[in-house]
Amino acid sequence: MTDRRALVVRGGWEGHHPVETTELFIPFLEKSGFEVRVEESNEIYADAAVMAATDLIVQSVTMSEISKEAFAGLRSAVEAGTGLAGWHGGIADSYRANSDYLHLIGGQFATHPGRPPAERPGDETDNYLSYTVDMTELGRTHEITEGIPDFPLTTEQYWVLHDDLIDVLATTTHPVQPYHPWHRPVTSPAVWTRQWGAGRIFVATPGHSVDVLEDPNVRTIVERGMLWAARLR
Repeated sequence: MTDRRALVVRGGWEGHHPVETTELFIPFLEKSGFEVRVEESNEIYADAAVMAATDLIVQSVTMSEISKEAFAGLRSAVEAGTGLAGWHGGIADSYRANSDYLHLIGGQFATHPGRPPAERPGDETDNYLSYTVDMTELGRTHEITEGIPDFPLTTEQYWVLHDDLIDVLATTTHPVQPYHPWHRPVTSPAVWTRQWGAGRIFVATPGHSVDVLEDPNVRTIVERGMLWAARLR
């Protein structure tokens, strides 16, 4: 028996494979002592009794919408100590029209720069770039990322708009390219945490598809991040 409860909330844009990617981590959560409940709608956030009993929310809902009641329930739960964790667009590109949600998370997807125009086949790989996830000084000692070296990925490289209330564990740098309009390299957070009231929030921007989440470094970061975010007991 377990007295820890995790709520997996998934949906939104199917291109981020919300079912397949969350199914990847449910066995880990169960092995870690969580009773896991899965919901296909964020309206569960409006259920105060469920939220009060939830120690960890794992959200994978790209774009989509959230009702006033559901968002109020989510924010109240986090402020009261429920952890919130996710990856890629499932947490960093959710509910674009809700500025209070963006405030809660502390970072918002802006774009993922593309490959050179002549190298774009016209599918999702147009935006696959080879880049490095670089650990920050904090990241080298934080329990989520300790012992993980800087590592390469070939996938979407998120450009994130963010505030300085987040604690950045890893970054990625967008270089200057002749086919892009910016004039100097831009560094974005790739992994961060955030304290919000009594709650903890964890975000990793890699995670466009199952194969990215199966990368040993990404998977380790996500698994540790979920455990870190869960309600402290």
